[in-house]
Amino acid sequence: MEWINYQHLLDKEFVSNLYADYNNNFDKVSKFYAGNYKEKDDWGKKIHNLQNKLYDRSSLLRILNDQNRDYHSGIKTLANIDLLGNENTFAVVTGQQLGMLTGPLYTIYKAITAVKLAEKLTHDFPEFNFVPIFWLEGEDHDFEEINKARFTDASNEIATAEYLLGGKPLERNIGATGSIIIDEFIDQFFASIDTSLPKTDYTTPLLADLRGYYKKGGSFLKAFASLFNHIYENSGLIFINPNTPEFKKNLSALFVKEINANSETSKLVIQKSAEIEEHYHAQIKAKALNLFMFHKGGRFLIEPSENGDYYLKNTRQRFTKEELLTMADKTPDQLSPNVILRPLCQDTLLPTIAYVGGPAEIAYFAQLKPVYEYFDVEMPIIYPRASISIVEEKVKKVLEKYSLEVNELFGDIDSILSKVSEQVSEVKIDSLFETLETQIKESVNEARYGIQQIDPTLNGTVDGTLSKFLQQLEVLKHKAQKAQQQKEEISLKQIRKAALNIFPNSNFQEREFSVIQYLNKYGPDFVKWISNEIVIDKFQHQVVSI
Repeated sequence: MEWINYQHLLDKEFVSNLYADYNNNFDKVSKFYAGNYKEKDDWGKKIHNLQNKLYDRSSLLRILNDQNRDYHSGIKTLANIDLLGNENTFAVVTGQQLGMLTGPLYTIYKAITAVKLAEKLTHDFPEFNFVPIFWLEGEDHDFEEINKARFTDASNEIATAEYLLGGKPLERNIGATGSIIIDEFIDQFFASIDTSLPKTDYTTPLLADLRGYYKKGGSFLKAFASLFNHIYENSGLIFINPNTPEFKKNLSALFVKEINANSETSKLVIQKSAEIEEHYHAQIKAKALNLFMFHKGGRFLIEPSENGDYYLKNTRQRFTKEELLTMADKTPDQLSPNVILRPLCQDTLLPTIAYVGGPAEIAYFAQLKPVYEYFDVEMPIIYPRASISIVEEKVKKVLEKYSLEVNELFGDIDSILSKVSEQVSEVKIDSLFETLETQIKESVNEARYGIQQIDPTLNGTVDGTLSKFLQQLEVLKHKAQKAQQQKEEISLKQIRKAALNIFPNSNFQEREFSVIQYLNKYGPDFVKWISNEIVIDKFQHQVVSI
């Protein structure tokens, strides 16, 4: 098993300073969080705190049972839901927007981390139960962030299949993406995949499964959860859709407090952000009111006006504070939290001991500790999700052939191409030009002595001539490297393909590729296989060979 330390990724600016310290130097950031995920004592304290909190477990069980049966969840999931009825059961939560076909690979890795962490905590604290829960972030309204699936095509180039609701790019705010009803243009999306996806023994049944879940007339949220259950079956993962009238009723008091707070939440976030920015970068910005409203099919930010009332951004709709408070009390399902309040909603509904998050989430949780305290909600321990790069056999052979490490493909490919070009060429350009440069400097300096005897004022001219020689030498070296690269194009093409597979679009594989990239190549057991390979307590970037 190969591992890459986050400090190395920090050096290449692929992760933030805060995330690197969170993994390697927690003491430096401990004041921003509710506990150290590496310390068993901190987990014990969190369990104690949660035991003193009240949760509406009866309605939670009833709603989760209904939802998960609708998503075709297995017996293990339903058993975990039953466990939530016990006061000694706590939730390990993760979540994500409803990406097309389950979204980028890291969504799968978050779920796997949550499942494995729940198992680990059950082992470490056998007198308690821990169940994994996936928060379906279906209230988000930015459809263009989630409507694509990326994979490599038959030519080993990156292909993007995009689902265009209504057959064209959206020109309006369409509200909660989870409520979208899939239309006939889903056929064009799958036709694009069918055309581009390399044909294997698994392609036909895979596409049939995908079409079965993402079909005309179905909801986007149900398609996501049901497909997830299909490819990660028997995991015990519980899905929660918070955008329901019953759940929103349990969030009513939180919404009322936010409206009455008179921007107190934002002030707390701003103060904490200023403290964080002494050493790090703040991830999120608070709003004067951290709520959206569902209105006429859209989801709009509620903003204060100069006269003390409120309006919906990009609309003419106005509300008084009293009207908003009535809505929060009587019809809270019309309201929706923004990024500041969403975690608070999650941990109001659920007895959350841990939230499994990626680098950006871990960064923004650092800004939220005083907000949790203000709302008297127990802040969970934040646990880093597993981070993975998959190295396929053909890529591994290329790396071995040219004595390359996986981490060398993270970043500037040109330097790797030059390195490989040097390896495969009989002429070692760097060595050749180093020798030439040394010889030129020595020759000019030998001539300098004689020229100074003739005319000492020509010393500056000698320096200028030497500088021009070296500049021209550098130009010649660059041209020679280019010529050598062309000559060795076959080798370099192999490197480019390997780099595209490991670091597509100059980004981590897990942030770009859809799971269909690997389901198509390795079959329906891929997610189960990668789950067995993933290690969740090493806290480094993991390289997995397949």
